[in-house]
Amino acid sequence: MISYMQMEKEILNLIKTSLRILIITHVNPDGDTLGTASALKSYIGEKADILIQVNDKSLYPKMYEFLPHINSALNFSNVKNEYDLAIAVDVASIDRMIGNARKIFENAKNTIVIDHHKTNKGYGKINYIKGSLSSASEVLYDLFYQEKKEITEEMAKGLYCGILTDTGCFKYENTTPKTFKIASELANCNINTSEIADFCYSNKPKNLILFQNYLVSNAKFRLNDKIAYTLITKEIISKFQATDEFTEGICETLRSIAGVEIAFVLKETDLGIKVSIRSKNLDATKITDKFNGGGHRRAAGCTIKLKNINEALEKLIKQAETLL
Repeated sequence: MISYMQMEKEILNLIKTSLRILIITHVNPDGDTLGTASALKSYIGEKADILIQVNDKSLYPKMYEFLPHINSALNFSNVKNEYDLAIAVDVASIDRMIGNARKIFENAKNTIVIDHHKTNKGYGKINYIKGSLSSASEVLYDLFYQEKKEITEEMAKGLYCGILTDTGCFKYENTTPKTFKIASELANCNINTSEIADFCYSNKPKNLILFQNYLVSNAKFRLNDKIAYTLITKEIISKFQATDEFTEGICETLRSIAGVEIAFVLKETDLGIKVSIRSKNLDATKITDKFNGGGHRRAAGCTIKLKNINEALEKLIKQAETLL
């Protein structure tokens, strides 16, 4: 089995020798996948492009526009299949790449996966996966640190954003003493940590707040309030003109209720029912594994190939009851 040290050297050599590189974020992009992509692009330079898996009508979360290179990133509408190296960042499984993204990744001469999801089985030629770390940004920092690469201000901004958002402002269980140490190192790279936090958490559009308030106030409970859930139909999405990032944080809010052990957010999409799960003590991946999903012990997700959101809910409840 190839060691991390060997992988690090091979990754950096491929970055150096490849002519055209595409950095691919996951669907429904968040602060970690975008922050990691931004930092990696800052390191590689001109021969690398970022592909955000959205189209012109479905944009990425606007709060991350402050990240270097994100405003100039490609999307499904303008990306071309012209890359000899494809790097997936924070993409837990090949199913989290769709359309042109997956085609380009599979057609590339060389492929790299940089990730922190323990459920990631590795689908690239090189799989630099560290399931114990807080974020893909922390994994990328490890790569730079082990090879003594200088962290520039641009790189630090992306890495800090990824760590900040994937640890829930350093409050999730994936936050370790090492995570704090890395955050401290990044803060010394001339970045404004307070400003980054404001961009990520204090810059939300009005209809996002109203949308989230509606969903939380209409939440339902099962099993003596041990299970909390809310349903997002296409009708609700249309009513609030909600985009993908509007659901971020709802599941965490439901989990924070006293007595709740597992929280579900179910959303109708054209591909099926998208599910987010948060738990307090139980392993959420034991539920998502049943539906070919993945994630972390307390934060996981999947897509159930059904059209009826209530039918999908009952399947989830049944799995949750076996854990409870």
